[in-house]
Amino acid sequence: MAGRLAGKVALVTGGANGMGAAIARLFAAEGAAVAVVDLDDASGSAVADGIRSAGGRAIAVRTDVTDADSVAQAVAATEAAFGPVTVLVNHAGGIVVKPFLETTEAEWDGLHALNVRSMFLVTRAVLPGMIAAGGGAIVCTSSISAVAATPMEVLYDTTKGACHMFARAIAVEFRDRGIRCNAICPGFVRTGHGLKEIDLLNRYGVDVSEAAIQAQQGRLGEPEDIARAALFLASDDADFITGTHLFADNGFTAI
Repeated sequence: MAGRLAGKVALVTGGANGMGAAIARLFAAEGAAVAVVDLDDASGSAVADGIRSAGGRAIAVRTDVTDADSVAQAVAATEAAFGPVTVLVNHAGGIVVKPFLETTEAEWDGLHALNVRSMFLVTRAVLPGMIAAGGGAIVCTSSISAVAATPMEVLYDTTKGACHMFARAIAVEFRDRGIRCNAICPGFVRTGHGLKEIDLLNRYGVDVSEAAIQAQQGRLGEPEDIARAALFLASDDADFITGTHLFADNGFTAI
């Protein structure tokens, strides 16, 4: 089923590493022109170079997704290279793992800026062109943490709860203008982000040992597992799906 995104222009925030990079590569392999948008310029450029070497179309744009001017420049660069964005993946994000009573205001504001404000800024910048192009698909990376609360992650869980409702509300407001918006909710995944989370939780005495993860979700997810789920939501195969939350967690939230 190669070519499921043929003719699409995809902008992937946080596309330089981990799941974001896997999404960028898969989307390009499926025919999309891809903008890899990330503050990590070196890794983003490497992802884009790899896509081009494989015969795809890609650019890397160094972007601070928490800054409106930087976001506007990234969207303008993407449109100049490929045309209006018709697939947006709001993947950029981070994590703070620590006791709630030790969480600082700076950490609270900073993670909300990275995980929530970024979705607002990028989606707002992309939507006018997407609507003018006749519609498109938005995929927001949420988490099992939006519904499965974890000790030491009050801040992170809160941002992912906001991501859940952001995707749903955008879907409702823009459905009749040809826009679909869904959230994808990974479980524990073998990325730098995911392994850091596991390490920190274990240090704080939260059991996310190998045995615990195996009992809860069978195995660690791989970045490509999440990329394939994102591809479905971004593709026309999901044409009648909007405002939903797709849990890519191998049953974690079903137990």
